[in-house]
Amino acid sequence: MSLFSLEDRVAIITGAGRGIGRGLAEGLARQGAKVVCAARTRSELDEAVATIKNAGGEALAYEMDMKDLSSVQGGVDAAIERFGQVDILVNNAGINFREPFEEVSEEHYDAIMAVNLKGLYFLTQAVVRDMIPRRKGKIIHIGSLTTGVALAQVSVYTATKGAVGQLAKAHAVELGKHNIQVNAICPGFIQTPLTAKLWVDPTLREWGENRVAMKRLGTPEDLIGTAVFLASKASDYVTGQSIYVDGGFMAGETWPIPQ
Repeated sequence: MSLFSLEDRVAIITGAGRGIGRGLAEGLARQGAKVVCAARTRSELDEAVATIKNAGGEALAYEMDMKDLSSVQGGVDAAIERFGQVDILVNNAGINFREPFEEVSEEHYDAIMAVNLKGLYFLTQAVVRDMIPRRKGKIIHIGSLTTGVALAQVSVYTATKGAVGQLAKAHAVELGKHNIQVNAICPGFIQTPLTAKLWVDPTLREWGENRVAMKRLGTPEDLIGTAVFLASKASDYVTGQSIYVDGGFMAGETWPIPQ
């Protein structure tokens, strides 16, 4: 069996109805994983599951609200009831409100924290309780460029994604003795239906493409290889890491040296 095979592995992926989550769900399924697609919108989940099944994979849709911890636990219970276990968790679900720091409301603050951090934290806890007795598991937190750098007008989101990087380390330290590896993938500028309205702006798109070493924006497909690596046996000695899949954004930038 290939080091990168996910045959007979069961994965829960949050935010799997669209964008990055859906791309990762389809990508892991292509490597043989049985996928529980979790998100709030049933129609999007049904479409994602149908795509996976039509390609010969196995998938289950579960309507999960990350702000409701009973719903979070229910998703884990549904996965175990259907497939018997959980081997892989991809914590992808997240929300954001773009607004200046001085205009952030308590409502927006609480909503971002509830989904991006609290829901992620307790979903991981619920999954780990199934993994520990079997002494194996893979947990992948989805971070952001803001796991390592700050961008304007997303201060609360930045706080949660910075925490995600640190949680990957904290979880790795505590769970290593149980043979559970925990890492984070930090995507760069990825084009999704959610970000499409940003990248149609020519000024922003030109800045984004020029700021990235590879001179192009990413797609969900660009993240699949790293996710498969971190979900598979190939990464059994990799834990506590934040891996930037960003086309070179974090590597640095060119500067106008005079000739």
